[in-house]
Amino acid sequence: MTKRVFIWVGHPNAGSLCEGIADAYQTGVEESGAEVRRMNLSDMSFDMDFEGYGENVLALEPDLVAWQDAITWADHLFIVHPYWWGAMPTKAKAVLDRALTSGFGYKYHRRGMAWDKLLTGKSADAIITSDTPPLIDTLIYRKPARRVIKNQVLGFCGIKAKNIVQFGSVKLATPKKIQNWIGRAHQMGARAAA
Repeated sequence: MTKRVFIWVGHPNAGSLCEGIADAYQTGVEESGAEVRRMNLSDMSFDMDFEGYGENVLALEPDLVAWQDAITWADHLFIVHPYWWGAMPTKAKAVLDRALTSGFGYKYHRRGMAWDKLLTGKSADAIITSDTPPLIDTLIYRKPARRVIKNQVLGFCGIKAKNIVQFGSVKLATPKKIQNWIGRAHQMGARAAA
């Protein structure tokens, strides 16, 4: 059976390093024979005015429905996003707030704190780009972006995190260093499709 991979670029600007990393990952996936669907946050349109969960939740716009459909379709996800103020950009987080919802990603039990992980059986890779060097981010800040994507996003919904990687410092990176990151993303994509 051919593996199905959904690539989501969580950078709000077109032409970013995150898109280049996604291109390399996608090439690795496609060269290994897997099917790919891809969405770039820079192309997505939806209302970011999120006021919480409850009775008056906004209906999902077509791009958010397409994002959910791609996750449902996929065996494996790849998320790439920049690291701004210790987290993903606001617009990327808004996709999670609006579309990774109860009944789709998880479902709380009627009583107690337990929940069902509705996306169990899927796997994921993630690459986070940052100006903060990963070693400093680990030692001083305890890698918040990597922990959140692995545990509070993927793990919470039952998705098995395979490779959660941080590339940095982008600000200080030489062209050779960036090419090394691109090569690593290509290799990760090839492994994901196997």
